[in-house]
Amino acid sequence: MKPGLSPSTPHPPCRAPSPRSRGEGWGEGLPGRILATLCAAILAGCAVTQPVTPKYDLPPGTATAAQNELLERWWTAFSDPVLNALVEEAFAHNLDLKAALARIEAARAQVLLAQSYLYPSIDLAGNANRSRISANTSPPLQAGTAQTSNNFNLALQVSYELDVWGKYRAGLLASNNELVASQYFRETVRITVAADVANAYFRLRAADAELAVLKDTLRLRTETVRLQRDRFEGGIIGEYDLRTAEAERSAVVADVARAERAIAQLESAIATLTGRSPRQVFTPEVARGNSIEDATQVPLLPSGLPSGLLERRPDIRRVEALLAASDLRIQEARANYFPQLTLTGAYGFESAALSSLFSPGAVIWNLGFGLLQPLLALKAIEAQVELAQARRNDTEVQYAQIVQNAFREVHDALAANRTARDVLAAETDRRNEIAKAYEVAQLRYDAGRTSFLEVIDAQRQLLAAETLRIDAARDAKLSIVDFAKSLGGGWNPEKFEVSRR
Repeated sequence: MKPGLSPSTPHPPCRAPSPRSRGEGWGEGLPGRILATLCAAILAGCAVTQPVTPKYDLPPGTATAAQNELLERWWTAFSDPVLNALVEEAFAHNLDLKAALARIEAARAQVLLAQSYLYPSIDLAGNANRSRISANTSPPLQAGTAQTSNNFNLALQVSYELDVWGKYRAGLLASNNELVASQYFRETVRITVAADVANAYFRLRAADAELAVLKDTLRLRTETVRLQRDRFEGGIIGEYDLRTAEAERSAVVADVARAERAIAQLESAIATLTGRSPRQVFTPEVARGNSIEDATQVPLLPSGLPSGLLERRPDIRRVEALLAASDLRIQEARANYFPQLTLTGAYGFESAALSSLFSPGAVIWNLGFGLLQPLLALKAIEAQVELAQARRNDTEVQYAQIVQNAFREVHDALAANRTARDVLAAETDRRNEIAKAYEVAQLRYDAGRTSFLEVIDAQRQLLAAETLRIDAARDAKLSIVDFAKSLGGGWNPEKFEVSRR
């Protein structure tokens, strides 16, 4: 069943009058053919066809049901309570989510408005007036005729447009699908918010780790400069070695400043994502969870393609609902070609004196039937139909693009997820080997067997290797975030309920 299309949605039956009900002979000859044609037109107009979603050539699913359940709260796989708290805080206070909720309320109001067109309009109208006519009329007023008069009336007025052609039923179904689309949009925003919070948090932890490494390196470089200055003043080394040590220390100072800037920006980004106040965004305080070393530990997330990716991705289901709404808007626009059939009626009281307004003799009533067939407006209706068709075609292209992009995101995330651990393992081995090389270079320099440049070069390589190891761990975690997001992780389609009001 398409989202938003409920079998319980009222579809008043559209039945053509039976020829026999008008007497024998109506089904014969020209009058019978005219009546048959009219009945066919009425039945065609009454039909509200159900939209059909386009079909595509999709790869088979390989993920298990347990893997699908894990995707609902994928961020808990990192076993970081601070990350869990930040995601929950974002769910509760993120402004994008609040805006999406407001869009749902607006769409729900549109559904109620569309429902109102299926029911009669009932109004209570009251009027009281006093008037005076001129005495200088032609012919002149007869003697004793009052120039002033009162009139009081109170009536219940009813107006109902027969939905013979299914115009308002199609509009109601379209509005209902648009409501469902707004609800899926909120789930899409929810997935994005969770991924953005995790992304910013892991980048922040990586920046923390890099800052710690840089500060350790700066402490080492500062100590090296002090030792080199003592050696220079003692005439053991030349000025070149001293200036080289000072330059390397300044380079690390600059890297520390860059890391601190990245941390400040990431903290404000997290404060914004979690919906904190402007003061808290300006002076952000973001808690830290796992230790620096834990930042390089990457959990396993089940790999594989869910068997129902199109159902797992709320952005795809949103466009499906919009596509269904577009089809129904075309039917709604086409119904304007047919005449509007309206029933009107009123029942009330009218009297010249307020005291006798509700007397039996003051009763008034009327019944009416109206027909309005557009003639000169046919071009405008044609333009409305073409506009609805163009919007439907645009939505279908959007649907194809989103489906295509969904599988591309899954493919890329799977590729990144498969290689991330290999990159992290290789960078870790590289860092360990360079650490050993640095120890050897320091021993060789202390023994006078090599120049200070070899030590500086080994320090530089060790710093770069440690930074790359931290970046590899960060990228491995971010690959899991992208993987979970691409699979529609962050919500449970089985538990998600949409309104079909």
